[in-house]
Amino acid sequence: MSTESESPVPAPFTADEYRARMDRAARAAADAGLAGVLVAPGPDLVHLTGYGPPADTERLTLLVLSAEADPVLVVPALEAPDAAKAVGAPALALRDWTDGRDPYAIAADLLAPTGRYAVSDNTWALHVLGLQRALPDTSYAALTDVLPMLRAVKDAHELARLAAAGAAADATYEEILKVRFAGRRESEVARDLDSLLRQFGHSQVDFTIVGAGPNGANPHHEAGDRTIEHGDMVVMDFGGLKDGYGSDTTRTVHVGEPTPAEQHVHDVVREAQQAGCDAVRPGVPCQDVDRAAREIIEQAGYGDLFIHRTGHGIGVTTHEPPYIVEGEEQPLVPGMCFSVEPGIYLPGRFGVRIEDIVTVTEDGGRRLNDTDRTMAIVE
Repeated sequence: MSTESESPVPAPFTADEYRARMDRAARAAADAGLAGVLVAPGPDLVHLTGYGPPADTERLTLLVLSAEADPVLVVPALEAPDAAKAVGAPALALRDWTDGRDPYAIAADLLAPTGRYAVSDNTWALHVLGLQRALPDTSYAALTDVLPMLRAVKDAHELARLAAAGAAADATYEEILKVRFAGRRESEVARDLDSLLRQFGHSQVDFTIVGAGPNGANPHHEAGDRTIEHGDMVVMDFGGLKDGYGSDTTRTVHVGEPTPAEQHVHDVVREAQQAGCDAVRPGVPCQDVDRAAREIIEQAGYGDLFIHRTGHGIGVTTHEPPYIVEGEEQPLVPGMCFSVEPGIYLPGRFGVRIEDIVTVTEDGGRRLNDTDRTMAIVE
């Protein structure tokens, strides 16, 4: 298999698509009884406008969306030329400000004096407090709390990008099975995964978890200096962004032949993961997918060792709503994409996790990862 990405570059999103996204966000806010949505630099701004300025600047950049007015992006004057080049720029008005002026007074002119606004989760407290000073009677709520499904349902173009990212992660897994594990450090295998993801088209690698032996019992173990040994179970969880959309997959392999006990635990997790995927269909509450996977593990006697939710949404970030967890009653909707990743973790011994990204279809669910889920034997 070639280690070069052969997938075509997707067509860019259009200004009309960004306009439609902003319109949907404004309408969703109105339906929720909000005056509008305020979006600072970060994944929400990229999703809504195609504009991705640095998120670590202290200068206020703020997209203001309201069902009562056209979209406006408040932007520092020195960054206005870049903002004007964004694909979504024709669908909004730019209002720039120069150093020495009060940007919060400029933004305040766009807000209802007593309005309640959804604010993107990563907005600096500095900026929210500045808006509150300018308009003391306004109030604010985290976007994830009041509009959690804003990015959850993907359109056909987004689904195509997620599928391509999943295929690149699958190709990475197929290649990593060819490398030697025994006698190498976890960090070396993690570097191999990073390199392969990039070779298969990822522009950003968010994580390359490699947990060998007892380290696999820590779901978020960071690959370290432990030398992988013959007889180790090895959990590999890796992903990132390709063409702006995420991948995330996990497979658990074994160095040499597993013991019957190790094989049994892997079989239980594989059955649980299958049950979770089989539960995906429109109208089903998110928590029912978690319950389907968890029931298998509990019946096998490992319920206390499945210590995390069954899944999370994925899109322009690798973790976003919806969350596949007990208590989440949000019904599944065609176009939603999320992970199904049950696991069993035996402290001091080993862990097993199997993960695919699944999208909800009109009559069920479809996996965006297709690699073999049986336990691969590596050298």
